[in-house]
Amino acid sequence: MRIDLNADVGESFGAYTIGHDAGLMTSITSANIAAGFHGGDPSVLRATIRLACAHGVAVGAHPGFPDLAGFGRRELHVTPREAEDFILYQIAAVAGVAAAEGAALRHVKAHGALFNMAARDPDLASALARAVAAFDRSLVVFASPGSAMVGAARRLGLRVALEVFADRAYEADGRLASRQKAGSVIHDPDAVAARAVRMATDRAVVSLDGTLLPIEADTMCIHSDTPAADRLARRVRSALEAAGVTVEALGRA
Repeated sequence: MRIDLNADVGESFGAYTIGHDAGLMTSITSANIAAGFHGGDPSVLRATIRLACAHGVAVGAHPGFPDLAGFGRRELHVTPREAEDFILYQIAAVAGVAAAEGAALRHVKAHGALFNMAARDPDLASALARAVAAFDRSLVVFASPGSAMVGAARRLGLRVALEVFADRAYEADGRLASRQKAGSVIHDPDAVAARAVRMATDRAVVSLDGTLLPIEADTMCIHSDTPAADRLARRVRSALEAAGVTVEALGRA
């Protein structure tokens, strides 16, 4: 059994520090790096790529809505063309800085509200897939199992990594629970580690209402802005490896 362990990083900007990037890099195998729209700035972008490279962590782009004040977690209503263009812009920014640092971009994962909306909106999902395909068809698209993003990416011949969230609660229909709902973010390290192992080994997760959901997983996310995310990632990785799961980055096509 193998799984990739990823985190959304590079989201600090200016005088504001967000997340536990340095600590996370010792545990994760893929880094989803912000490009300045929902978080991040040019200096943070470059420093985060250098940090990932120093730890042998795969570099990916983490495009989000142009909503710095809302951290990209507010739903914005944009046209598919607008979405395609600003997603392409962000992919290119991360890839360009990565190339300057001697690294190749490996994957793309949408952030926050963009990820959640594209999971259910075929037009937005197609816009994301077109942006990835326009830049580099060898890039892997991270997408929720059963989401519109999976079909949109595969129709364009893109590779898909099915992503699960050990520190987030699920609804009975397989969607992530809204962050406005109590219990949507799981903070207990033992509970998160147990969920991670079950997702990786049994391909299942228990939803908020107690439903046992089958779930496919290629990559697993730890949110960097979760309190003590660096310690949480270490706990999750340790639990996965103790259960016989190999934690490694996804191979490039």
